[in-house]
Amino acid sequence: MTPIDRRLLLHVNWTLLGLTAVLFGLGVLNLYSASGFRLEAGLSVSPYYQKQLVWGLVGLGGMLAFVILDYRHLKVLSWPLYWLTVALLLYVLFMGKVAGGSQRWISLGFISFQPSEMAKIAILVLGARLLAREAGPLDWRGLFRILCFGMLPAALIILEPDLGSGLNILLLLGGIILFRGLLPRIVKTAVVVLPAIVPLGWFLLHDYQKRRILTFLNPSEDPLGAGYHIIQSQIAIGSGQLTGKGFLAGTQSQLRFLPEKHTDFAVAVFGEEWGFIGTMVLLGLFCLFLYRIYMVARDAKDRFGAFLVAGVFFYFFWQILINMGMVLGLMPVVGIPLPFLSYGGSALFVNFCLIGLVLNVSMRRYVFKQS
Repeated sequence: MTPIDRRLLLHVNWTLLGLTAVLFGLGVLNLYSASGFRLEAGLSVSPYYQKQLVWGLVGLGGMLAFVILDYRHLKVLSWPLYWLTVALLLYVLFMGKVAGGSQRWISLGFISFQPSEMAKIAILVLGARLLAREAGPLDWRGLFRILCFGMLPAALIILEPDLGSGLNILLLLGGIILFRGLLPRIVKTAVVVLPAIVPLGWFLLHDYQKRRILTFLNPSEDPLGAGYHIIQSQIAIGSGQLTGKGFLAGTQSQLRFLPEKHTDFAVAVFGEEWGFIGTMVLLGLFCLFLYRIYMVARDAKDRFGAFLVAGVFFYFFWQILINMGMVLGLMPVVGIPLPFLSYGGSALFVNFCLIGLVLNVSMRRYVFKQS
C-alpha cells in the first residue's frame, strides 16, 4: 500500500460515516413499523423494510465506489454522465414504466430505477465543473449557461410528472450558485423579478398539484380528499405528545389512517411513536449530519471539490426542510422524501453515493494542495 493510500485511510471522516449509519438504522427501524398494520390476528408487516435493507447494501457498494474513485476524475465524466441522463429521461417519457399515475421508472425486470435520481448526481457534477472554472462572482453569461443545462433535465422530470424531484434539482443547482456567489446587480435583479415570475408557474401546474397548494392553505376544505394526507399527518404527530406512544404502538399508522406512511410521511410515523423528544433528537442528528458536510465543503482544497460537497449539502438540506415542512402542514405536499428514513431504493442508493463523494473530498484534502 502506498503512503498516499495509508494517508487516505487515516483521514476517513468517521463522524459523518457514523451519522449516516445511525440515520439509516433509524430509517429501517421506522420503516419496519411503517410497513406494519394491525389485524385481528396480530401485526402484519409488508416487506418494505427488507427491500430497504437490500438497497442499503447496494448503496454501500455505490458509496465505496465513490470513495475509491478520485473525485477530480469526475470532471472528465461530467458531460457523458449528463447526456446519458438526458437520454434516459427522454426514454422514460415515451417508454417508461407507469405506476401511481406517473411515468418515472425504467424496468429491468427484477428491478426498477428512476433516472431522475441519477439526474441529481449528473447536475451536481456538471454544475460543480462549470462553476469551478473561474474565480469571482458569477456574471449573467455564466448564470444563463448553467441554468440552461439545469433546466433541461428538470423540465423532463416535471413532465413525468414528478414536481418534487424536478424542484429538488433546481434547488440543488441554486444552492451551488449561491455558494459560488453572484454579482450584486444579478442579486438585485432577482429580488425584483422572481416574485413577479413565480406566480406564473401556477398555470404550468397539473390540477392535482394545484389542489395540493389550495389544500395546504386550507386542509379542512377537502378533509377526505386532497387534505386527507396533511390532516392525518398532523393528528399522528400531535398524538405522539412529549414522549410518544412507543414502537409499533402508533394508532394512526398501525390502523392505516396515515397514507404514504413509508415514503413521504415517514417522519409522521416516527413522531407518533417517539413524540416531541424523539423527533427533536432526529432533527438534531440531521443538523449535525449537515454541519459535518458543510465542514468538508469549507475545508476542501480545491474549488471543484468544494462545489461538489456544497451541492450535496443543499441536496440534503432542501429535502429535510421540505419534507418535514409538508408533514407538519407548513409547506404544500410535493412528494419529496426524507433522506434515509423514507422508503425508496433509487433515492437511497443516490444518498449513499453522495455521502461517498463527501468522504472522498474529505479524505483527499490531505493529499494535495490547490496550486
